Amino acid sequence: MGGSKAYPYGSTAAVRGHVLAALGVLKVATADQIHRLTAPGHKDNKAFRNALLDLSRHGLTVSEGSARDGNKLWGLSPLGLDAAAEVLGRPAGEMGSTARGAGRSGAPHAMAVNETIIAITRTTPEPTRPLRRTATAAARPDAETAAVTIPAARAELPAVPVPSAGFAPAAVTGVGSVRSWSTEVAMALPSAGRNRATVQTDAVLHAPDAGAPVLLFEVDNCTESADVLAAKFDRYRRFFRQKTKDHQGRELPVWRTLYPPTFREGYPPIAVVFNPGIRTGEQALKNRMNRVLDLTRELWSGSWERTGGPGGEPADGYRDYSDAIPLLFTTLPYLQDEGPLGPVWWRCGHRQWQTLTDALANGDDIEAWHRRDEERRRRREAEREEAERAREQEAEYRRTSWENKPQDPQPALPAPAPPPCERCGRPITGPFGADDAFTPPDGRHCPSCRTDLRQQPMTLRQALFGKRPGT
Repeated sequence: MGGSKAYPYGSTAAVRGHVLAALGVLKVATADQIHRLTAPGHKDNKAFRNALLDLSRHGLTVSEGSARDGNKLWGLSPLGLDAAAEVLGRPAGEMGSTARGAGRSGAPHAMAVNETIIAITRTTPEPTRPLRRTATAAARPDAETAAVTIPAARAELPAVPVPSAGFAPAAVTGVGSVRSWSTEVAMALPSAGRNRATVQTDAVLHAPDAGAPVLLFEVDNCTESADVLAAKFDRYRRFFRQKTKDHQGRELPVWRTLYPPTFREGYPPIAVVFNPGIRTGEQALKNRMNRVLDLTRELWSGSWERTGGPGGEPADGYRDYSDAIPLLFTTLPYLQDEGPLGPVWWRCGHRQWQTLTDALANGDDIEAWHRRDEERRRRREAEREEAERAREQEAEYRRTSWENKPQDPQPALPAPAPPPCERCGRPITGPFGADDAFTPPDGRHCPSCRTDLRQQPMTLRQALFGKRPGT
């Protein structure tokens, strides 16, 4: 096999590191699962089987029986758990315990958790010598398989189109890496007595690059009743409500000592991955989802706070999620088909299947109300500015109209008074005399005087020179 004395099966240090990292997270897994999670670029899982055998010779790995599909299950010994902590760069106290006895019944739940992690992570195949390998069919189902394995709960979405002959389906992007995960995370609940109750999370993902600083996973094989599954979320809220104090005496939630802030109102989100397998039909899966949704409504719905109304403001409000758990539903077959970044998440309270980012967003929380209120404020401000512009335009129109208005006609100045009559002193424009037609105005006498002067006897001078008086 080309091995050495220390590692007779010929495994490499890189593959042994992959095995320790994968088992440190998954606790129990098959060689095929380790292969698909850590290095799908390898042609097959033989290198990982050899690494598991070499590590077992050093007391780091142990065989845990067989899964229900016949593949051998492997786990870590206590010594191997310490070695995995070194590979993952985690404190040994955070590694949890070994999966002793998990393989006696085939570990169906652990296998479903592993497949969920593999479907979400989707490690990118790396090139290997002498040529670059691609993911196996089990790691990335083809489009034809995906089109027929969509569960009934997603029937309203269009089926994945089947590519034309000669074209391979495009690779689906995943989220995180093997180091982004933790499994079987126990969280202590407030209780009295020596036996303190806990709630155990199947898997926890830290993927801030995907908008999920922390995302808790519950994998459901549909073997227990919906009431039992729903009751677990009430224990989650009991844990999230616990308070503690930091080194400065400030109060903060206990969960913040374990997980980073979510940057959203509410507790850390929980995703339920339903694995119907061959036991649960399409309609039964729908009914199960709806039953869990109804039983947990009080946990994820939050409380409605009304605002506005009086004073002319429109009636509005927002949903307070400060004491609510964002609850997401999906299925393992759909994660395997479309990956975690597709519209495969149903957020309880939302009306459609969404991407992870949209499903985690609180579309009707107080921040959304602030955005609507700001939009209303801007709209009112725009209306005020428009009214002010209209008033200014009206004033300008009136001013311009007044300036361009034609001036009123000025009253005519009275004509200058005519000179008085040289003979009588009355105005020369006095009433016409009887012979006014024969006594034209001379500018010196009034009509009466002109008439009188014409009627006077002619003097010698006038007779000689032919002129009448007043002419």
